[in-house]
Amino acid sequence: MINYSIVNGMTTVFDEIQYCDKCVISNQRPSSVVEFKNKSEDIKPKILFENGVCTACIWAEVKEGINWEDRRSELEKLCDKFRSNNGSYDCIVPGSGGKDSAFASHFLKYELGMNPLTVTWAPHKYTDIGWQNFQSWIQVGGFDNILIHPSGKVHRELARLAFENIGHPFQPFIIGQKLIGPRTSIMYDVPLVFYGENQAEYGNKIEDNNKPTMDLSFFSDAKKEDITIGGIPAKELIKQHNISESDLNMYMPVDYQKLTEISTEVHYLSYYVKWDPQEMFYYAAENTGFRPNNERSQGSYSKYAGIDDVMEWLHFYMIFIKFGIGRATYDASQEIRNGKITRDEGVALVQKYDHEFPTKYLEEFLDYFNLDEKEFWEIIDKFRSPNVWTKENNKWVLKTQVS
Repeated sequence: MINYSIVNGMTTVFDEIQYCDKCVISNQRPSSVVEFKNKSEDIKPKILFENGVCTACIWAEVKEGINWEDRRSELEKLCDKFRSNNGSYDCIVPGSGGKDSAFASHFLKYELGMNPLTVTWAPHKYTDIGWQNFQSWIQVGGFDNILIHPSGKVHRELARLAFENIGHPFQPFIIGQKLIGPRTSIMYDVPLVFYGENQAEYGNKIEDNNKPTMDLSFFSDAKKEDITIGGIPAKELIKQHNISESDLNMYMPVDYQKLTEISTEVHYLSYYVKWDPQEMFYYAAENTGFRPNNERSQGSYSKYAGIDDVMEWLHFYMIFIKFGIGRATYDASQEIRNGKITRDEGVALVQKYDHEFPTKYLEEFLDYFNLDEKEFWEIIDKFRSPNVWTKENNKWVLKTQVS
């Protein structure tokens, strides 16, 4: 078991840093699971290794042995069970209009004959290309969509607190995105919800990939008084941060009794379809007008992944600060597993880009959090783990990097 501690906001991981023999991920990678009942959310690394290989790479090999035609038949039977005969919505597809949700919604509507209602939990701040792809998804793809935008004032405050307290400015968005599908299921009495890939694909417990549905206990186990966002219990947010109980409605657990009353099922499309992000990009580009950015994302070499929300750039940079692995590591590991690049190519890309700060959006970060640049970097630096970083000639240097 990995031991960890948090001192003055700093993440300290005591295990020796280990890199996967097949991809470029390290054993410091945090869990993909959203835990908003625990203020140490996103602190404890949870990726598992077996004989020097991460479980994400092991799963990539297992996927090659799956009969995807049989899984497609399972999906068709599932759709037949819920298919509408009167033109009403028969499934919910949460997404932003990025490559994955564009693929999922188009595949379900035009290849499986479903009538999806797409629903979007708004980004902190759209990028230009993110907004263009969102519009294209609706206009070119031809989908009904509900754009749900939480209070900008509250969302900004929660993101600032999450950045300052747990080094995770993206946490409020992730919570909302996870909840929006089941919440819309209740609102519109549509019991079938499809998310894209199961995050277990990327290194959680490998057996979780064999589960076609999301565990609904995520939406029911927590009580309002137990919720923490940005490392602060909800009751303290209300007392100390000028946030009312009603302001937190969109971040609170979904009513489990209502989910059971309409028999909501939340399915992962990746259980039924072999999930390959680059192939989803090609599909979305051809069928919904999705377009990559006109420049690579700072911190990586990719132009088409995670380009909707300005805050996503800072999110990946904070993962780099806390765990020594950044956006290029995530992108390269995924493409190595899917046979798009070699490990040697991945290592070179990580060494070239992983450390890069997203200067393009610095002024937007400062404005969004109402911080000056000195305050901003002081917050970032307090999350550098001594297990990952050292100072040489007054400059921060990684202790180790993939090679």
